[in-house]
Amino acid sequence: MLDSTIGELKFDAQGLIPAVVQDADNGELLMVAWMNAASLKSTIETGKTHFWSRSRKKYWMKGESSGHTQTVVSISTDCDKDVLRIAVRQIGGACHTGYRSCFSWHLREDGWVEEGQKMFDPDDVYKKG
Repeated sequence: MLDSTIGELKFDAQGLIPAVVQDADNGELLMVAWMNAASLKSTIETGKTHFWSRSRKKYWMKGESSGHTQTVVSISTDCDKDVLRIAVRQIGGACHTGYRSCFSWHLREDGWVEEGQKMFDPDDVYKKG
């Protein structure tokens, strides 16, 4: 049943679908990422978000390195079934740069300005080594 439900979605030519991730409690836009059928299935089965990284060509669970996980509250799709909306409860920051939201840069007259809530120092969390 789960595979056929996922099969109703319209994945792109690379087998991916965009996932818009929002805070379940206040609607804040936290991030946009890509899912393939396997990462969506894992998300549904575990209740934690899993994605496909286009740049790293890698399957990953949100928070696997940082511990800043997302617990899924609900998953919706649009009328064309080509975009997902995932409502989550975010633990820590959603953005790899340390902010609560990946959408922490706002256009002002003098350009892009960081105005988000910094949750952690990425140099401490993502130590190379």
